[in-house]
Amino acid sequence: MRLVIARCSVDYIGRLRAHLPLAVRLLMVKADGSVLIHSDGGSYKPLNWMSPPATLRITEPGPDDAEAGVLEVWNVASTKTDDRLVINVYEQFSELSHDLGVDPGLIKDGVEADLQRLLAEQIDLLGAGSTLIRREYMTAIGPVDILARDASGATVAVELKRRGDIDGVEQLTRYLELLNRDPLLAPVRGVFAAQQIKPQARVLAEDRGIRCLTLDYDEMRGVDDSESRLF
Repeated sequence: MRLVIARCSVDYIGRLRAHLPLAVRLLMVKADGSVLIHSDGGSYKPLNWMSPPATLRITEPGPDDAEAGVLEVWNVASTKTDDRLVINVYEQFSELSHDLGVDPGLIKDGVEADLQRLLAEQIDLLGAGSTLIRREYMTAIGPVDILARDASGATVAVELKRRGDIDGVEQLTRYLELLNRDPLLAPVRGVFAAQQIKPQARVLAEDRGIRCLTLDYDEMRGVDDSESRLF
């Protein structure tokens, strides 16, 4: 992990273009090849990023950029697409590099872990003809709980919660933004699945084109006897 605090401007060039004007930011370079640009706000969300696999090449600026004060240019290129990040570094304040080793990954509480396992085993709950790609599909900002394909072959990303709130919808939104940059997966649609989904979270999800799915934990475990119910 390499962390650099620098005054920089950033341009994203690819299927869309985006520009971050000159400001002090945190540049994060991970061992998996991803590069993320953070500001001192916005919680965990990067302002822009390049997903792995990617290559980073640092060069000297051209004459015009050098005259404007650029010290070095970071060229981050995706190895799968033509997408690029160009980071012009004007001033570097600090740098830290450290080997974090192998991370064991997020350990979910019992119910969430069971929900993930059960939904993977009962993937048709997403819709008839659905197939599982894998559980814990890793992205640059964390693992997607379940990645699947629907009956038509389109990719589906599922975020699982016991209680679904707005933060969970925001998390899935970030995953979808990343996954839809991968031409091998795109277009990717989202499913927000939980035992309970708060009304505000449902409204936000549906506004973003994310499907909400309420899961019956007992029924999925096979301990719900519908014949013994009064109603």
